[in-house]
Amino acid sequence: MAYLAPSEFVTKMIDAGESKIFMSARDTLIRAYMAGAILALAAAFAVTITVNTGNFLIGSLLFPVGFCMLYLLGFDLLTGVFTLCPLAVIDRRPGCTWGGVFRNWTLVFLGNFAGALTTAVFMAIIVTFGFTEAPNAVGQKLGAIGESRTVGYAAHGAAGMLTLFIRGVMCNWMVSTGVVAAMMSTSVSGKVIAMWMPILVFFYMGFEHSIVNMFLFPSGLMLGGHFTLYDYFMWNEIPTVVGNLVGGLTFVGATLYSTHYKTAPKRVPA
Repeated sequence: MAYLAPSEFVTKMIDAGESKIFMSARDTLIRAYMAGAILALAAAFAVTITVNTGNFLIGSLLFPVGFCMLYLLGFDLLTGVFTLCPLAVIDRRPGCTWGGVFRNWTLVFLGNFAGALTTAVFMAIIVTFGFTEAPNAVGQKLGAIGESRTVGYAAHGAAGMLTLFIRGVMCNWMVSTGVVAAMMSTSVSGKVIAMWMPILVFFYMGFEHSIVNMFLFPSGLMLGGHFTLYDYFMWNEIPTVVGNLVGGLTFVGATLYSTHYKTAPKRVPA
């Protein structure tokens, strides 16, 4: 059958985490770079659709195309390895250590950031005709997004930081569910359908995704957004990364592992 039972795909999750820990630095960086670039292009696609149609739901419905492409191509997002790699250590796979996990996370972060930044530069050039004109409607929207989701949080102080963190947690609850969903099926159509659903939820709900933000905020800075690099890192990227880590590892990785892989003994009837 095309569908895998939870006990089967959780085993695949652990196997994937182990594989990523031992992957060469070159392959890890290349795969992360391409993942960041493709997801950033999908974000630009969704913003363009939203601006042209005036309907954010349509943009959200089509955004998952980028996520599906990058995972079918075998590329890696930081949000995904946050969930998968620790499972190999928790399961005590030979040679898997927390040092190996942090090495993978660092390389994937750098690769994702470089890929998303590349797309951000390309889009800034496109929407300004090589920085010779004022940003078009899409460029103006990118600048506004960056402003509202940095200084907008900062204006609320600690409450804003808490909101940002929780949005990061809930984002990777959904995104990592999408990563796992790709392992639930052995057919391309099954993988795509399963991935599409949670990614649509995260994007439409406005949750904070660290890699999408690696595109939105640098492009916003290039396109005249009224916020600073400090605002971006302190009032979005860093709290979002922490929230993504907590959300993916707790709500997806640890829960699936604990109930479908390390299943508790069945209750004995009285």
